[in-house]
Amino acid sequence: MKNSPKEALVKELKRLPGLPGVYRFFDHAGHVLYVGKARDLKKRVSSYFQRTQLSPRIERMVEKIEQFEITVTRSETEALILENNLIKELNPPFNILFRDDKSYPYLLLTGHRFPRLASYRGKTDKRNRYFGPFPNSWAVRNSVQILQKVFRLRTCEDTVFKNRSRPCLLHQIHRCSAPCVGMLTEQQYAQDVTQALRFLEGEHRTVLAELEREMQQHSDAMEFEMAATIRDRIADLSSVLQQQSMDTVAEGEGDVDILAAAELDGMVCVNLAMVRGGRHLGDRAHFPKMLRPSDHLQVDLNEVLETFIQQHYLGSDISSQEGSIIPPVLVVNQAFNSEAASAILNGMTERLHRKINLLHQPQGQRRHWLAMAEGNAKIALLRRVAETGGQMAKARAVADTFNLDLENIEQLRIECFDISHTSGEATQASCVVFAKNEMQASEYRRFNIQGITPGDDYAAMKQVLQRRYGNYQEIPSERIPQIVLIDGGKGQVEMARQVFNEFGMDLGLIVGVAKGEGRKVGLETLIFADGRAPLELGRDSSALMLIAQIRDEAHRFAITGMRAKRAKSRIVSRLEEIEGIGAKRRQKLLARFGGLKGVSNASIEELSSVEGISLTLAEQIYRQLH
Repeated sequence: MKNSPKEALVKELKRLPGLPGVYRFFDHAGHVLYVGKARDLKKRVSSYFQRTQLSPRIERMVEKIEQFEITVTRSETEALILENNLIKELNPPFNILFRDDKSYPYLLLTGHRFPRLASYRGKTDKRNRYFGPFPNSWAVRNSVQILQKVFRLRTCEDTVFKNRSRPCLLHQIHRCSAPCVGMLTEQQYAQDVTQALRFLEGEHRTVLAELEREMQQHSDAMEFEMAATIRDRIADLSSVLQQQSMDTVAEGEGDVDILAAAELDGMVCVNLAMVRGGRHLGDRAHFPKMLRPSDHLQVDLNEVLETFIQQHYLGSDISSQEGSIIPPVLVVNQAFNSEAASAILNGMTERLHRKINLLHQPQGQRRHWLAMAEGNAKIALLRRVAETGGQMAKARAVADTFNLDLENIEQLRIECFDISHTSGEATQASCVVFAKNEMQASEYRRFNIQGITPGDDYAAMKQVLQRRYGNYQEIPSERIPQIVLIDGGKGQVEMARQVFNEFGMDLGLIVGVAKGEGRKVGLETLIFADGRAPLELGRDSSALMLIAQIRDEAHRFAITGMRAKRAKSRIVSRLEEIEGIGAKRRQKLLARFGGLKGVSNASIEELSSVEGISLTLAEQIYRQLH
């Protein structure tokens, strides 16, 4: 008599080795159900079929298991890494899978002899210095502004730097010391860079003391102008530290990650708060891909947090960055069992080649940060539950697709640009704005493009972006877009990249929307300027539906503006072509009828009633315009 599938499984369990490795459970159709890792495969896999108090989620999974496979590894760390890779590749329905957050921004100081300060996304290297990761682009931008204001480091691209002949606008508003034109020596600039590095590493008091000594030295040497400049820097730095109250009480805390897991109505969240150099940079909420309230699958928060730490620190590119990017201390709100904690810490130590400490019951400032992270996790869950249906759901899909960290989805701001003309005539650019979950028509803008070769869409795109973001440093934070959509392909995106580099803006904001065949929604390819691979979301993507809606609105707004401009220019040219219509008579016609449209709509009798316009001339005007 043939054995049942369950009996066959029990026999297979006896043959399992007591070695570290990874196991995979499958259903009757051969679909993978779950991927796990183990220090001892025999004990771990057997436990699923022997326990009587399994969680509802695991019980439901065990009922479906028809077969399993194992892969033996040399160590538990290898098993951890292989498990993470398989989970991302196979998407098992009973695993907890967090999205792959490879888009964390960093603060970059280049290896140039006059280092450039900038925000950065992507893999790091040993040629430059990196600080972070930061929870979101706003946190990076805020840090860049602080370092510009206090230490006046340059943000321009090297190509711009070496070709400057006079200081730029940033020097005029005291945000750059203009090393490009020799306003200070290489040694003086290096001193500013060193102080900026110490500030980033949390040595706030040391930096202030050095600045005070330097100011006194210049004052003693009667170099009062330089002393006044340093005095202003001290005032700016003191103001920054006073505004960021969390920083002032965290002197000496160094680098710490705070992780808090929370659950609400079947939905779970892990909130990650980042502290670098004693500065609380903000936090970011993470939601598993495979767990939704509708699944009704209860999960253990210990398991959720353990899974997040594995995937975030061991299973993604973040673990291959420079060691300083991974903090030496992780503070968590769940008490792991000794075996789980040991496995995680051993894996991280082996992968990062240095010790990582895991704290469950912190004291002092770290306890305060953990309480904040727990509160923010609960707030994020409440907001996520509320964000269902309609435009809000599409906006959330966009935020998730691009890994945007928003406390409230109403904070999402998207600006979209398009170019329109007819064979090079009447070129106009449009900018439309999506904010607060709807299009903001009052914020739409049109730009008349001039001084370019007719029909050069690339030059037109470059000009409109320069005019739109020329005062980027002074734009209020709430009006800075999280996404800048560019209607076009690689050429238009390259123009955007050049402009953003020129103004020290985050390249991660740029998303080019390359049209598919017939402009059909679902065939678009999204192109990025920061090195990310092109992305095709497909016609079923809610995120792409919103992107296409915004793109089409920019196209409509550009076309209507271009047509109005073209009609206006043609009426003017027709009036100028009529013999006997000079500047004075043309002005009288425009004044009487309120503009070109009124002149075009006027009858012969109405035209002849204007001073200086005879009946014959009125007939000529009417024929010319109709």
